[in-house]
Parts: sequence; C-alpha cells; structure tokens
Amino acid sequence: MDRGARLAHPAAARRHRARRTPSGARLALSPWLFVLPYLVAFVLFRFGPAVAGFLVSLTNWNLMSGSGRFVGVDNYARLATDPQFRQSLLQTLYFMALTVPALVILGLLLAVLVNQRLRGRSVVRTAIFMPYVVMSTVVGVIWLWMLNTDVGVFNYLLSLLGIHGIPWLSDPNAAMPAIALTTIWWTVGFNMIIFLAGLQDIPAELEEAARVDGAGAFTTFRAITLPLLRPVIFVVVMLTLINTFEVFDQIYVMTGGGPGLSTLTIIQFLYYEAFQFYHVGYASAVAYVVLAVLVALALIQRRFLAPGDLA
Repeated sequence: MDRGARLAHPAAARRHRARRTPSGARLALSPWLFVLPYLVAFVLFRFGPAVAGFLVSLTNWNLMSGSGRFVGVDNYARLATDPQFRQSLLQTLYFMALTVPALVILGLLLAVLVNQRLRGRSVVRTAIFMPYVVMSTVVGVIWLWMLNTDVGVFNYLLSLLGIHGIPWLSDPNAAMPAIALTTIWWTVGFNMIIFLAGLQDIPAELEEAARVDGAGAFTTFRAITLPLLRPVIFVVVMLTLINTFEVFDQIYVMTGGGPGLSTLTIIQFLYYEAFQFYHVGYASAVAYVVLAVLVALALIQRRFLAPGDLA
C-alpha cells in the first residue's frame, strides 16, 4: 500500500495529524519564548536591582569604603527621627501643592482653548508644548538668568512698575514658589497634550445634542466633558504627582537645595546622602520610602477619583 492509500485510512490519518500537530505543552510554551528576552532583561535591569537596592537598605554600606554590615531596619528607624529627612519631605509636599493643582487645571484649560476651531491653533499648541522638549538643565539655566536679582527679566519688568530687587532665588520664602513657576512653565504643555487627546476622543455628537437641548457651554463642559475625561484626569494627576514628587534637576541647577535648606527635596536629600556623604545604605532606605509614598498616593487618588474602567 502506498503512502497516499495509507493516509486515506481514517485511523492512519489521525495518527499522522497527531504527529504533525504541536502538543499542548509546546503550544503553552510558545508565547513564553517570545517574551523570554524581555523577561530576562526585566530581571537583570529592573527586578534584580530593585531587590539588591532593598537589601542594601538593610545595611550601613558606605560608598567610599566599599563595605558595610547588616543593620536590619535601623536605616528606616533613623529616617523617622532625622530632621533633615522630615524637612525635605515637607518641602517636597509643599512643592507638589504649588505645582500639581496648577499643572492639572491650567493644562485642562489650555487643552480646551487649543481644541477650539481657531486660526493659528497649531502654532499655539506648538508654542505651549515646546518648553517640554527642552532639557531640564537648560530650563534651569534659563530661569536662573530670568530670576536673577540684578539683571533678570522678571525684576526688570517689575522695576517698570516701581518694584525693585526681589531676591527670587536667595530668599527662603520666595525660592520654592519661583522654582514651582519654572516647573509649571516647563511641563504644562505635556498635560495639555494628554488632555487634548482626551477631548478629541469625546464624540462630537454628545456635545451637539446637549447644545440642541439648550445647554450652555459651561453646562456641557460640566455634565458631559468632565465625566468623560475622568480616566484622562486620573492619568494626568498620577503622572503629575509622580513627576513633582521626584523633582530634582531644576532645583539642583537653580538653588542646589538652598538658600540654606529651604528648597531641599526628598530626591535631593537622597542624592546628597548617597554621593556627597556616601551613605548608600541610608540613601537606599530613602528610595524605598519614596516608593511607598508614591504607591500610597496612587491608592488614595484611585480611591477618591474613582476613574472606573481606565481602558
């Protein structure tokens, strides 16, 4: 009997298909082979360093000596009584209070503005977003000059109104608001773009139906636009919280944490402990406290914002 005749027999054909069809185990393993390179990279460059960093936080390892011993949770207990850490945390929260509401509200208002059918709106969008693509250190240097007490643009404009010599970055009370103003100018364009994408995803028929029913612009915005933007608002607030809590570059360039310690933030405190005082174990503990705070903020925000299905 030739091969064709053998395969024509039902039992033989089933055995032949069984040999050519991948087994269930092989089918289950196939997807993992595709993601294996990413999993290896994730373990090597993400998960592995995270675990190693936590283990370092349980030691008093010194970067200069390259040695240390296991101290358990002593670093975390020390943070609870460290006045500089407490001050840096409070100042970080103060910076967030200055910037997060402004960045979210102003970003939404700008998105609504540039979403209108106006001439030149593409130019306006580009102008608002453009600062965000500038490097943070460059932004810091530009605003360091603009806020200069003697030759800065701000003080020159104020001098025309009879106000002279405001020490924007050398006054402990003015330095943090000045840096907050810098950050708002620099990053509000990013929030505007996200809100703009959310606005353009809202079906125009809903707003048109509201206008036909006699709803004004404010009522339409409050009753239709804002509820449909809740998932977008959740994302924007979360990203803004994380970015502002991790503020470092512009403060490092503009004030270095000064005058005194009036603009010292928690990430700067971590940086100085690790690379100025070489207390790597202690700095690692600070990093995991930062992680815990960010997770707590995310959970609190999700609880009160209730975004529903973010998909």
